[in-house]
Amino acid sequence: MISKCYDLAVIGSGPAGQKAAIAAAKLGKNVVLMDKAAMLGGVSLHKGTIPSKTLRESVLHLTGLRHRAFFDRGYLAKPHIRVEDLMQRVDLVIQEGRAVVRDQLKRNQVHLVDGLARFSGPHTLDVDTGGQNVTIKADHILVACGTRPFRPEHIPFQPKRIVDSDAMVEGVTGDLARSAIVVGAGVIGLEYASMMAALGVNVTVIDGRDTLLAYVDSEITEVLSQQLRRNGVTFCLGETVQSIEVEEDGLIVATLGGGKTVSAERLLFAAGRQPNTDKLNLSAAGLKSEKRGHLKVNENFQTAVDHIYAAGDVIGPPALASTAMEQGRLASCHMFGVPFKNVPELLPFGIYSIPEISFVGRTEHQLTESKIPYEVGLARFEEVARAQIVGDQVGLLKLLFDPASFEILGVHVIGESAAELVHIGLTVMVAGGTVETLRDTVFNYPTMAEVYKVAAIDGLNKVRLRPVESEPRSN
Repeated sequence: MISKCYDLAVIGSGPAGQKAAIAAAKLGKNVVLMDKAAMLGGVSLHKGTIPSKTLRESVLHLTGLRHRAFFDRGYLAKPHIRVEDLMQRVDLVIQEGRAVVRDQLKRNQVHLVDGLARFSGPHTLDVDTGGQNVTIKADHILVACGTRPFRPEHIPFQPKRIVDSDAMVEGVTGDLARSAIVVGAGVIGLEYASMMAALGVNVTVIDGRDTLLAYVDSEITEVLSQQLRRNGVTFCLGETVQSIEVEEDGLIVATLGGGKTVSAERLLFAAGRQPNTDKLNLSAAGLKSEKRGHLKVNENFQTAVDHIYAAGDVIGPPALASTAMEQGRLASCHMFGVPFKNVPELLPFGIYSIPEISFVGRTEHQLTESKIPYEVGLARFEEVARAQIVGDQVGLLKLLFDPASFEILGVHVIGESAAELVHIGLTVMVAGGTVETLRDTVFNYPTMAEVYKVAAIDGLNKVRLRPVESEPRSN
């Protein structure tokens, strides 16, 4: 038994854990980070964010989807695409990402322990390293253990056939499936559904909700659903899966609540994730998780035990890699007395479907419900030269702003580079700029960023065209 003491012990090496550890180390603190060496970088690097987004780029590159506006709908950059072709880039990116994470932690003198940690007391952790047990003592502890796919008992998971998002490409080789069922029309489900559809797979998406991505602007989701249907995706919304059977020939048959059956060669179950807190022995630290396994934290990312913090997916929505990084950094700032500013209402969301979606701020529905006046500025990508050059015919940028003060209330984008473009609007919002700021800014030409100027002018023109109310006459 080896015992060591630290200023901060971090459980998990994903985005939240990395940034918390490095932020504390830069303050001169003695930091240890615990995770399996094979998973350094966390699920985000190995099975989640990075692999899925890299896979998306492989799909776009190999199918030539971006170039079909110039050729025809049947155009393929590589005529016969196999799983190995798609995974080649993914494997290289994961290897490089793991090396970068290891180098950053090493340069900042963060001590790494290869193993899984669990609480043995409020300030102590036992780490199973596979060969010997290590006891870690720390003044502060950050829980950043992440989540894993939700796997209900009634789903008969099978390797390579009925899988969750973590296992979507594990061990799969050879030709692509010709048909697939996706259970769950959330972010993960729609991202994979759009990728498979781009590859020519017949995809059926099943979800118990009546609408796609209810928290996204309805005009944006309308464009997304139209494009997915155009690529051959079939939606079964308002439906639940009652049973799943695998026939003798390997065909998967899903029976829905309404009595309908759907069959395919492969099924992806992507209906939620669950935190890994059940593996931490939380009671030993005086903690307990909420109903779904999340840890409750305050605005400083402290749990019910003041010196124990939590960040990332383990604390629930928005559960994004980008927000996890910032949560980890801010948690370290608070525990070591460094002033910080948190702007939780201005978080950009990126959904890497095909086409891509990103947004920040409020939607039209939210503004209407709150009885907040607003005006809309629209720019369709087909109006700008750069989009014409790259072949984006469906993209759209929408600015929502106050018609009196011109304050920007929301930015919503679908199309090429949406997750990059949203940052321009976000920066203007954080800096207190207005829609006039975007109108008066000179953007490089031709660029995608020009859509901001187009949308700003469109919105301001609508305000000018409004009838001016006459002042009441005096008696």
